[in-house]
Amino acid sequence: MAQTISVAVPGQLLGAASEYLPGPGTHIHDSKLFASILGPIKTTSPPKPAGPQKRLTKITPAAPAVLPTVSIERDISVGSGLDGSGKSKAEILPEVNSTVLCRVTRIQPRQASVAILVVGETVLDGEWQGLIRVQDVRATEKDKVKIFESFRPGDIVRAVVISLGDQSNYYLSTASNNLGVIMATSEAGNSMYPVSWKEYRDPETGASESRKVAKPF
Repeated sequence: MAQTISVAVPGQLLGAASEYLPGPGTHIHDSKLFASILGPIKTTSPPKPAGPQKRLTKITPAAPAVLPTVSIERDISVGSGLDGSGKSKAEILPEVNSTVLCRVTRIQPRQASVAILVVGETVLDGEWQGLIRVQDVRATEKDKVKIFESFRPGDIVRAVVISLGDQSNYYLSTASNNLGVIMATSEAGNSMYPVSWKEYRDPETGASESRKVAKPF
């Protein structure tokens, strides 16, 4: 039986490879299972054997345990504007103090432009535009912040809405330890892992790149 647990973002740790089998939308790295795409997590338990079990008449090796499968679905009913009964639901909008997940689309000297993908645990049907201004990247040493050392296009960022902004953009902040980049791809095209509060590393090339790193929950 499959059951939705929560919404995963690319690069999120789902569990140990010794405990789960990888399904669609997931991948294994360093014996750990990670999400590859954005969407709800589903865990499917292995089917139980049908019919009565045969009685063993001799010593035989025990059959290997079949592990549950974890997968990520691309579609989510809330995101499509429908609830479980097929009725239309009100569109979710970012609000002040909402925690959001967004993708960096463009870098400028004083700000990073982002596309908001998730509000809370709701995957949006469309994308809302947002800005992370240089003064909203960190809580301290704001005068030393450089946008190109904090974000790169394609990064997935956890942020909080601090203002409804102007007519076209929400203003976001990453000025907290748990906010910032949660998934980054290196210049070589490899998924990186955080090594400090301001640095990600490419496991293939060993090269490091600067980011405003979000502390894991």
